[in-house]
Amino acid sequence: MSRELIAILRGVTPAEAAPMAEALIEAGITKIEVPLNSPDPFDSIKSMLDVSEGRAEIGAGTVLDPADVQRLAQMGAHLVVSPDCNPRVIVATKQAGMLSYPGVFTATEAFTALRNGADGLKFFPAFKLGTDGIAALKAVLPAEAKTYAVGGVGPDNFADWLNIGITGFGIGSNLFKPGRSVADVAARAVDMSAAYDAALSGS
Repeated sequence: MSRELIAILRGVTPAEAAPMAEALIEAGITKIEVPLNSPDPFDSIKSMLDVSEGRAEIGAGTVLDPADVQRLAQMGAHLVVSPDCNPRVIVATKQAGMLSYPGVFTATEAFTALRNGADGLKFFPAFKLGTDGIAALKAVLPAEAKTYAVGGVGPDNFADWLNIGITGFGIGSNLFKPGRSVADVAARAVDMSAAYDAALSGS
């Protein structure tokens, strides 16, 4: 089963990258982003791509420039996540054959992202919109639009978000913070996957 959980490893270092990716994949989280404001992020992404061997979708977050999109494409990355809705980044990502997840907050941003080819909408910060806010936006979005809640989401409230039709989640500090051990992140990832499965099944 491919879980709609995107691990956000902001601050991960190249030395940690491969073992962190291995731990996440083992726990069943197979979408991983390294924000570009992490130390030597392209080195970390390369290490993750090497170790994942097609078992996960690996890419970058905090992507603001089409030039970075091209660099990621040349490396063989799979996904591009942005904090904003930049049509140039979205179009460049899709032209390069990668998945595009731009950050949105308003109906205008959401529709702009979809018109430019976004694969999923990253609602951030989700806790500020709340389930009521996103439910209201989803009422006017295309039914097939994939939506992800990022910021203030975690195992305790997965069910609340899934109940209003959210597709999935981006998980940052609930999963990884600089200084956390691989074992700690692995344990959190196992718990996260179990909580997601339980919320999805309604149990």
